Amino acid sequence: MKKFCLALDLIDDPKLIAEYENYHQNIWPKVRQSILDSGIINMEIYRVQNRLFMIIEAEDSFSFEAKNDVDQNNPKVQEWEELMWKFQHQLPTSKEGEKWRLMDRIFTL
Repeated sequence: MKKFCLALDLIDDPKLIAEYENYHQNIWPKVRQSILDSGIINMEIYRVQNRLFMIIEAEDSFSFEAKNDVDQNNPKVQEWEELMWKFQHQLPTSKEGEKWRLMDRIFTL
């Protein structure tokens, strides 16, 4: 199994943050299915202030590139991503259009 940790910021507005969290209480079924179909077994998102932290556990065959290729051809996923961009704010060193950033593990016990 593979594990990935990613980070992203939200626009620092309490109303937008609450709306973002509300969407994630009941994600769209086709978006949920696309996540599972990609080989992701478990996904969790945590928040502190406007910083998000995502943990993904995935099958060994999972790749972000393959998931992205499939997502690009899924209109519902594209609609979701466009909607989420209303709430999200790139990390300062992100490339244009880059959302979630992979984090480097610096410690393990």
